Amino acid sequence: MATLKEKRTCGQRCEDFGRFIWNSENGTFMGRTPEKWVYISLYYVAFYVVMTGLFSLAVWVLMYTLNPYTPDYQDRLKSPGVMVWPDTYGEEDVTISYNTSDKASWMGMSKILHEFLEPYNDTKQLHCNPYDCTMGKYFIQKSFSAPNHTKWACAFNQSMLGACSGIEDPTFGYNCTMPCVIIKMNRIIDFLPTNSSSAPPYVNCTILSGQENVDKIEYFPTNGTMDPSYFPYYGKLAQPTYVNPLVAVRFSLVGKKQAKVQCRVVSEKISYENIHDPYEGKVIFYLKAVK
Repeated sequence: MATLKEKRTCGQRCEDFGRFIWNSENGTFMGRTPEKWVYISLYYVAFYVVMTGLFSLAVWVLMYTLNPYTPDYQDRLKSPGVMVWPDTYGEEDVTISYNTSDKASWMGMSKILHEFLEPYNDTKQLHCNPYDCTMGKYFIQKSFSAPNHTKWACAFNQSMLGACSGIEDPTFGYNCTMPCVIIKMNRIIDFLPTNSSSAPPYVNCTILSGQENVDKIEYFPTNGTMDPSYFPYYGKLAQPTYVNPLVAVRFSLVGKKQAKVQCRVVSEKISYENIHDPYEGKVIFYLKAVK
């Protein structure tokens, strides 16, 4: 019958560990002689130097082949999305609801619009975008002729939104039953919404339900047009002062003062029937004024 292995004391174990750390008989440190430690250290230094060099080379090649001004792949962005302000987005829909008798309620809506329009201030636009653009034509730029190796951008002034600019009426109509909403089309680099001979894109709003509760719809600028001079967009690095063209829509609510509205950007190159993307080319929202 095999004998049981002798149980070692704590002192013996510490002695064995100390011998493993430094063995004076064999002249080894942690099982290796100093000469072998030098060899293995040199091996790993060389290994990690080569690995670091290969990684740096791969990153350099990647960055060298990338265009900093234009994404390599935009195949999923054939048609832009559309958004509405005040941006009171819920989980499934956009509901712009306010109480004309509650100052905090309608002031909340107007505050959102004032903050959104802050970059469009006329003075700021005059300073940031002094270039005199030719309206009615695409602003094609093949060179970086603006300061700091950038491209020019056309100014869009807050005052161009007329009665919905918040200048004459700081409440944007939310203290009564004539609220304004602002429609913005998202940016796509190098996107031209129409052929050169076609009419410019424009915003058209239709009442999906509650038609009897909307007496009138007004657009600012006139006819809800987005001037071609704001296209194409060349990217944030190329056009750091670019601002999206906007269209403001004012509704005159009557009756129950509520409606379901669809606003879409009408253009031959902008689709709006994609059931998988409810914001492609259009935006649907609920508008409701209560007392």
